[in-house]
Amino acid sequence: KCGGIDIPLADPAELAKQAGAAIMEIYNSDDFAEKIKDPKADGSPLTEADLAANKIICEGLKKLYPTIPIISEENKAVPYEERKDWECFWCIDPLDGTKEFINRNGEFTVNIGLCEKNKPVAGIVYCPALDPPVIYKGVTASPPAIRENCDDLGGGLGYDSFKAVFPKTFDEADAGLTLVASKSHSNEATEKFMSKYKNPKKISKGSSLKFLMVAEGTAHIYPRMGPTHEWDTCAAQAIVECGGGKVVQDTPAGFKGPALEYNKESGTINPNFVVYGKVTPKKAKGKKKKMTLGGGKGQEAAAGGMSPAVLIAILVALLAAFYASTMM
Repeated sequence: KCGGIDIPLADPAELAKQAGAAIMEIYNSDDFAEKIKDPKADGSPLTEADLAANKIICEGLKKLYPTIPIISEENKAVPYEERKDWECFWCIDPLDGTKEFINRNGEFTVNIGLCEKNKPVAGIVYCPALDPPVIYKGVTASPPAIRENCDDLGGGLGYDSFKAVFPKTFDEADAGLTLVASKSHSNEATEKFMSKYKNPKKISKGSSLKFLMVAEGTAHIYPRMGPTHEWDTCAAQAIVECGGGKVVQDTPAGFKGPALEYNKESGTINPNFVVYGKVTPKKAKGKKKKMTLGGGKGQEAAAGGMSPAVLIAILVALLAAFYASTMM
C-alpha cells in the first residue's frame, strides 16, 4: 500500500516480465546492431529495447494506477515544483545495464521501484537473460524479499520456484569478505574503498545484479563511487532493505551513515553510496585482570566484593581464634 492505494506486487511484476520479453526479443534478433540508437545527451547509450520496455511499463502502470506519477530514465525530467508534494511515485529503469545489453553479456535487469515520500518501499527487479529468468520482489514493510525462478514448465502456464533471500551477517574486520563492484564503472576511488578490507574476494557485475548479490548473501558489500540516478537504485534498494541490509551514502560514518534519498530538489543524481549486508561488529574480548595481594590501582575485587587484603585479615583472625580455643 502506498498513499492509501493498494498495490499488489503481482501487477508491476507482470509488467516487468512483459518488458523483459520485449528486451529479449531484440537481444536475440539477427539485426541486433541496428537496434542501437544514438547516445543520449548525457552520453549514455540507448537502444530500441530501452524504449520498448519503457513503453510497456509506463503505459501499464498508468492504466492500473492512474493517480501515481512516474519517474523513468527514458521519460522527460519532471520539475521539482511539480513533484515536491508527491505522496508516492514509481521510479523506473526499463533496462538497467544498457552497456551490458549492448555487449551481450546478459548482465542487465528491468527495475520497477515504488517510493513513498523520499524512501523506497517496494521493488521489482527482473533478470530476463538468466537461465532460467529470475525476478526479485520485496516490500520493506513485509520482509523478506523473494527470489522467483521463472520456468516455462507446466504446459506453458509457467512454474515459479520461490525462495526468501537474506543478506549475509558479518563484521567488517572479517577476512575474505566478498566485494562486488561495477563491471563498466570501476575507478580509483572504488579500489581505495576496497583496500581497507582484509584479503577480500572481488567480483565485477553489471546493472542491479550487484545489489541482488548483497540482498541474497552472495556478496557482503557493494561500493559505488561514481554517478548513478535514482532509477538505477530504487527498486534494488527496497529489496536489500527487506532483508535487513543497508544502502547508505558514502560518509565517514560507514554503514551507520544516512540512507539514499529520493525525489530530491537537487535532481535525480545519487551521491556515492555503499550497499551493506547485515553488519554486526563483534564485541571486543575483555582482558582478564590479575589478582594481587596488595592494595593499589587495578586490584580486582574478590568474592563478595572483598579485596584480597581483607580476606587475609579475616583468615588470620580465624586462625588466631582456633589456636586460642585449643589452649583452653
